[in-house]
Amino acid sequence: MIKNLLALLIVLNLIPIFAKAQESGIYIKLGEARTKKSLMALPALQYFGAPSSASKYQSVGVEIFNTITNDLSVSSYFQFISQTAFLEDTSKTGLMPAPGQPNGFKFQNWSAIGADFLIRAGFSIVGNELTLETYVYHVPRASLVAGKKYKGPLGSARRIAHTFSNDVLKALTGKEGPFLSRVVVSSDRDNSKTKEIFVMDWDGANMDQVTNHRTISISPAWSPDGKKIAYTSYVKRVGAKFRNADMLLLDLASGKRNLVSYRQGMNSGAAFAPDNKHIYLTISQGTNPDIYKMTFDGALVAKITNGPAGAMNVEPTASNDGQIAFSSDRAGRPMIYTADANGNGVKRITFAGVFNSSPSFSPDGKKIAFSGQSEDHFDVFVMNADGTGMIRLTSAKKANGRFANNEDPSFSPDGRFVMYTSNRTGKNQIYISTVDGTEERRVTKDSYNYYKPRWSKNIE
Repeated sequence: MIKNLLALLIVLNLIPIFAKAQESGIYIKLGEARTKKSLMALPALQYFGAPSSASKYQSVGVEIFNTITNDLSVSSYFQFISQTAFLEDTSKTGLMPAPGQPNGFKFQNWSAIGADFLIRAGFSIVGNELTLETYVYHVPRASLVAGKKYKGPLGSARRIAHTFSNDVLKALTGKEGPFLSRVVVSSDRDNSKTKEIFVMDWDGANMDQVTNHRTISISPAWSPDGKKIAYTSYVKRVGAKFRNADMLLLDLASGKRNLVSYRQGMNSGAAFAPDNKHIYLTISQGTNPDIYKMTFDGALVAKITNGPAGAMNVEPTASNDGQIAFSSDRAGRPMIYTADANGNGVKRITFAGVFNSSPSFSPDGKKIAFSGQSEDHFDVFVMNADGTGMIRLTSAKKANGRFANNEDPSFSPDGRFVMYTSNRTGKNQIYISTVDGTEERRVTKDSYNYYKPRWSKNIE
């Protein structure tokens, strides 16, 4: 399990831009992409090897092409032009334009069909090494935006494709995409009566089971560097009569896991501090739950909340600038509160609904997503970190016409998407939405249940 995961973290050999771009700058302004998507032409990848081996490696080209297409489509910036509209046979024209390349493509054939951007790419395979050669063109100006080669083991085709997609967004918008990120989640995939912790690519591929406790393992969280996962599991300790909600810390590189908080009662809701040295968590110890701060070896360094009057304070989350948010019923109903890293300056920021929970900061700390119950179901909401500007992100119904629950939001590393679970199909599946709620996509498409997905940063 861990070995398979680490295989995906291989460092690619990226050859710097070898065809100098003729211009630089931002081609897509983030705010304008909502009103008009750019038209993107993406022909099938060319194979540069011997014709006799083309059929053998056709699936590699298809995998790269499909991954890039999905990445850039999900980005919400592009509308792809159907290949039936192409005016050139792209299997017979080069990746660079004429007349510089004798058999090169002609920009006028792409401007004639309204293309804003054109991607030309090809690949070769020598032994176990895959090379992807790419060019991104701005058609209206007949100019090259970026050209780059990517090299890696044959098994890294998807990762190479995700890397290229990130680079495309960086070149065109000035901001890298989230396509090298991963997701950690609790699921009943292994056994319908238990829950284990799984790690997958952001798009649901390369699912790896990283625990095998054969019990209930929940509420996973990434360390800031993506090297560790904290989670809570009802593991039966040696000599103990009962299972307890203990917190464990898993090192992905070594596969080693440590029991870091095993106080009697609840040890849950892990949230790593931005210093990558501390964890916020909820501990009950036979009393009402409060939020604490501890080191990676389990030593408590601070009690962040203290009631009041026996109130529950749960589900901490930490922003990159040192703020925390959590859910508390101190005013009667569970609502979202914020405070500084030491628990000072507590401020209630939600006032509506019956039950507000699972807050999650955006990477820049400017927004908070949370689950809010109105009437008999939960939906995901996004607001500014001070509680203003709240919008409803989700609203979906089940086949029986009743409203579905949409819960446990988590921001993408670029802050443009929110991931959450929804039971609209009858199973708790994972979905993502743009942060303004204008576009939604389903990530997992199976018959299992997923709980509390957490999005990592891009893992290089």
